[in-house]
Amino acid sequence: MTRELSRRSMLGGIIGGIALMASAPRLAAAAEIRESYVPLRVGPGGGPAGSDRVHVLKIGPDTAHTVLVLVPGMFGAANDFRLLARDLVAGLPGVQIWAFDRREENLADRTGFATADPAAYYLDGHYRSLDPGAASFAAGWGLARTLADLRTVVRTAARGGRRRVVLGGHSWGATTAMAYAAWDFDGTPGYRDLAALVLVDGGVRGAFDGTGEPVYDSPDEVRERLAAIDGGAVFDLTLSAVGLGDRPESTQIWYQLAGWYAHRDPDGRSVLQPRMPDALRPSPPVTNAGLLGTLVDAGFGWPNDISVHSGHLADTGEVRGWVDTGITPIGRVATAYAGGPEPTVWEWYWPARLSVDLDVTDAYTVTDLTRSLGLRLRHAAALDIPLYAFQTSYAQGTIESAAREVVTGSRIPYAVYATDNGMNHLDPLFAAAPHNTLTRTATSFLTELRRPPARRAEQPMRI
Repeated sequence: MTRELSRRSMLGGIIGGIALMASAPRLAAAAEIRESYVPLRVGPGGGPAGSDRVHVLKIGPDTAHTVLVLVPGMFGAANDFRLLARDLVAGLPGVQIWAFDRREENLADRTGFATADPAAYYLDGHYRSLDPGAASFAAGWGLARTLADLRTVVRTAARGGRRRVVLGGHSWGATTAMAYAAWDFDGTPGYRDLAALVLVDGGVRGAFDGTGEPVYDSPDEVRERLAAIDGGAVFDLTLSAVGLGDRPESTQIWYQLAGWYAHRDPDGRSVLQPRMPDALRPSPPVTNAGLLGTLVDAGFGWPNDISVHSGHLADTGEVRGWVDTGITPIGRVATAYAGGPEPTVWEWYWPARLSVDLDVTDAYTVTDLTRSLGLRLRHAAALDIPLYAFQTSYAQGTIESAAREVVTGSRIPYAVYATDNGMNHLDPLFAAAPHNTLTRTATSFLTELRRPPARRAEQPMRI
């Protein structure tokens, strides 16, 4: 029912977490892991008041000597990584994880998720929707703007060089991390800020070729896309193909609502089912957890990039509940999707210019087109830091082959590759730790990275 979605339709975007107060770091009740959500001031971007800042979700000890900064994919936000970060930090003493929220997060009205009935706030039109016609500033929010903001995060995490920073991301977030490493920051290569790169189901040099979806990066395609942006189409509308609304934020709101109700009352009769479009409404009455399951589980025909292996609806019952049979329990998905005022599940207003720039970045070299777009990818061949690449079934092997091409064409000293073809694109973010190959292999990579270089060189190059 959604096969016309592009390979980046969500790219890690249907994700989130429970609200955290920016001024109140706390201990996670279950895992005793410190978490906080904090703002960082960044350079001016021409947006409304309050938009010249980004946020990071910090998970783990502030005394850590290594910080893993993670960038979410398309439509993704900091809580892409909350559950994964908890699992990683539990096995990595001395490592803290910072999940990056782009400046676009400041544009959304999420106050309804602090009320007792957010469906009434959002589906009855009480929230403050952003009119793209009044957001011309977003036409300039491309990769250069994102990387300048991300550098503020990386340098803040480094504390003047007293801490090592590893940069990574999921899907297009991995592409962003690779762009940062090759970027020329006024004569300084981005990779010099970093100790290593961590790519999760994404990258450059044809990393997404195996999905079967083209990269729209020919000069003619780019000119056409830029003309549309100049004409006012400043936000990417890919998610409208899901069928849950035609505004930039419509689908994101629906999925966050589904997570919110499934998290708070999983066995209650679905609040949202009667209000869903006919084409997407399950036929039997379902619970809140059951509705979330139908929206995210691969068994319902959703594309690989927006689905997980969770389970199925119960076979019997007046109101069908959800039965967990897969690696990603629906309760973890609900916890992630539940969202809140901050941090939240995903980005509502993704700049169309950022989509253009990331498509063009796939070539990962200097071309006439990159020059014309101001993409300073000048240092790809000089990369000299370790690299870890993880792939699921999503791209049919091209995540690893593309990473190997990057390694071959650079000075990267060693790389570690891991594959789990039993996972879909979003499973690594939400799967239960005992079944998450990413958690195990990334922990091993980061453990080896913390050893002296001579000892690391003795370790196997591949997991």
